[in-house]
Amino acid sequence: MDRMAELKATVQGILMENEPMSRHTSYGIGGPAWAYITPKDSVDLGNILHFATAADIQVHFVGSGSNLLVADEGIDGIVLTLGKSFTQLEIQGNHVYAETGVMLGRMVKECVKRNLSGLESMIGVPGTVGGALIMNAGAFGGEISNCLQKVDVMTLSGELKEYAVDEIDFSYRHSTFKDDEIIISADFEMLETSTAVIQENRSKASQGRKDNQPLKFRSAGSVFKNPKPDVAAGYLIDQAGLKGTRSGNAEISEKHANFFINHGNANASDIAKLIRIARKAVQEKFDIMLELEIKTLGFTEDIFTP
Repeated sequence: MDRMAELKATVQGILMENEPMSRHTSYGIGGPAWAYITPKDSVDLGNILHFATAADIQVHFVGSGSNLLVADEGIDGIVLTLGKSFTQLEIQGNHVYAETGVMLGRMVKECVKRNLSGLESMIGVPGTVGGALIMNAGAFGGEISNCLQKVDVMTLSGELKEYAVDEIDFSYRHSTFKDDEIIISADFEMLETSTAVIQENRSKASQGRKDNQPLKFRSAGSVFKNPKPDVAAGYLIDQAGLKGTRSGNAEISEKHANFFINHGNANASDIAKLIRIARKAVQEKFDIMLELEIKTLGFTEDIFTP
């Protein structure tokens, strides 16, 4: 029995062979994954991870693909997503329990309904709770780690572990979750407040997003991290004169220079080229090397080096 046949015999959830990742990223870009799997439950996930470890097959964890760029050549390994199976959300008082596949937007809306504050500035931010935790997602001054209490993860050997919030280091768009562990669920403690305060925070964030981001086009959100709290990557790219720069059907947005958009059938190589152009121009003009905020899969390390 070959490896794919053995894997199919192991998986209880959904397995798609040679599945185009363009169907699973907000960019609409990406070549095929050898196996794209949505595990049925935590037992199924553990069995898949155990099989992959024993068979020496590389495993990649992805959420909803909202900040992901996948190479045109695809991925030789297993791509695991919990976005359609680990979707339990429970709210009791000001305590929130969310499995990793819960969409962040859903959790924010349910908290807002109950006058629970802490995440309302992230209304409209795409992606899953798991992905948001890994990159410490934030918007308009708020970060998801601010409300976190603890996280449950599973190791590649199928072992369950728990981390309290003080066991994970969070910083701007960064966390110290291990690459060989997948987040299963998280517990949050929210702040009860008035409807007026929450609606004001939510409205400001929503309007700011509409005013400043090219929401009508396919993108992966901010491509680069801001190099300093008071220095925005988009400002630097704009000052380098790069708004509207194109490669194929990919473009550095005219509306927000830190958003690289897909006008229809852009390739990953087009986005990679724009990344190199932006990095080189900003480094030459400001002596700053921009650091990627989007996650990438299937590329050689030097592809983004100007």
